Amino acid sequence: MHEGHRKRMLERLLGGGESLQDHELFEILLYLAIPRKNTNPIAHRLLAAFGSVDGVFHASFEQLLEVEGIGKETAAYLKSIAIITERMRFNEDFFPRKFDFENYAPFLKKRFDGFTREVLEVFALDSSEHVIACKRFTSGSIDKASVDVNDLTQFLSTSRPHGIVLAHNHPNAPSKSSSADDTFTAKIAMMCSMQNIKFFDHMIVGSDGVYSYFLSRDLDAIKSAFNIETMMKEKRKS
Repeated sequence: MHEGHRKRMLERLLGGGESLQDHELFEILLYLAIPRKNTNPIAHRLLAAFGSVDGVFHASFEQLLEVEGIGKETAAYLKSIAIITERMRFNEDFFPRKFDFENYAPFLKKRFDGFTREVLEVFALDSSEHVIACKRFTSGSIDKASVDVNDLTQFLSTSRPHGIVLAHNHPNAPSKSSSADDTFTAKIAMMCSMQNIKFFDHMIVGSDGVYSYFLSRDLDAIKSAFNIETMMKEKRKS
């Protein structure tokens, strides 16, 4: 029964595939990873767990394993496709040509649309303020994105940016910054100061729009308080 069904699904795909729904595309995608099992229920569970095609491909390896029917090999298969797709999308024309709020706000709203968990992205910019590299950090939490300091340091040492822009989302919540966001922004400001990297902005995408630490002037206050020169002055005073 599964063989006949799979044959019909593949015929629809080869016929153009426009009529295939999202769960049907995932069903077909899983044929290679799960050759002897009905993948339709698993496809439905993936979309139910992460909300959209984009959500599935932005889920972490650990999050994928939480879905019934997804083992390590299948999770690795989906993650490899996600990484390849992300690398295909990474080109000069995909990102805004230059950093400014008017360009980045709609770009980020579209980029984070459909995400059910918080994710944090770091954009590395050159001296012309063009994106030269991008790194996404996720966690298992719905309402908290985390980044390992060592991972971030490695990304910065590899990309060697002139400056960076941070962006993260608040799924189903306002874009207003939290105390945890302020603390994290302060840590990044100190890190950038120590590595002579310009900290352009930290933007938060929420249900009500996009918040900018730079435009609110909060970033100026944070960078003034948390930098290597201020730290050295305070040390000399003590």
